Amino acid sequence: MAQWLFKSEPDVFGWDDLVAKGEAGEEWDGVRNYQARNNMRQMKVGEKGFYYHSRTGLEIVGICEVCAEAHQDSTTDDERWDCVDVRAVTPFKTPVTLDTIKGDTRLAEMVLVKNSRLSVQPVTDEEWALICDLGGVAA
Repeated sequence: MAQWLFKSEPDVFGWDDLVAKGEAGEEWDGVRNYQARNNMRQMKVGEKGFYYHSRTGLEIVGICEVCAEAHQDSTTDDERWDCVDVRAVTPFKTPVTLDTIKGDTRLAEMVLVKNSRLSVQPVTDEEWALICDLGGVAA
């Protein structure tokens, strides 16, 4: 199974907001970037993703899970835009900051480092294991 990273501004829809949605999760709507949309179109139910607080915090704070595969984004009538639904799985014991990620040479090729503006991005198995370790959770 693939792993992902989802970016959200914590003052718009943060980790606590996703936790509050419970098992039903929430639509990852409003994405208007073709590469991010295409990433979501590849996702399968059960795949995990890092939950990253962008703009404020700049840190990975937890792990979420895809709970519905790609479907029409309810925030637009434009059929080009799909999204998935995600739900919270586990918070990180220690948030992993962007500075920590950028400072670790083992993560130098991570999409978050190379293309930090992409809101939905893939994460390799090696990156996943290392960041989970840094965050104090099981991979």
